[in-house]
Amino acid sequence: MPRAIKVLSGQHRHGPTADTLILNLDQRRTHRGHVFTVKGTCIELDLEAPVWLRTDDALVLEDGSLIDIVAEAEPLLEVRAADVQALARIAWILGDRHVPIQIRRTSLRLRRDPAIQAMLSKFAVKMTEIEAPFDPEGGAYAAAVGEHHHDHEHHHHHGHHHADHDHGTNESVS
Repeated sequence: MPRAIKVLSGQHRHGPTADTLILNLDQRRTHRGHVFTVKGTCIELDLEAPVWLRTDDALVLEDGSLIDIVAEAEPLLEVRAADVQALARIAWILGDRHVPIQIRRTSLRLRRDPAIQAMLSKFAVKMTEIEAPFDPEGGAYAAAVGEHHHDHEHHHHHGHHHADHDHGTNESVS
């Protein structure tokens, strides 16, 4: 069975891919286990640390071949508000309840949840049920965007989701 040993983030990968994995959010956050590719190949995940896989990332197999990652669409709620302030307030309320949200320029996305929808209906927001990949904020995702700051991730190896640079043997674990 092919073994995936590291991850190439979208902006650093090159070369043809052998196969594709369509993964839901939970599968994109795991570093151990088995997943089936589009072609039906079972791949063993054997990564050093938990990852946060995103569309356009690739898994590198032991033989060097690449497997494309595609985020699976799931049932989400898209929330729009009258202005940025109103949207920020909603984001804060949801964050306060530890609801994972994806913050977009003019909207928020979250997993559908009747209790949350009932709560949001008290606000002047427009809610639309959509099917889309879910990439919530926080965790490794926040660190992976733009800068390479990992210092606030005190429970992971540095650079655990960037397979494009090697920290050698002096990898610090805080």
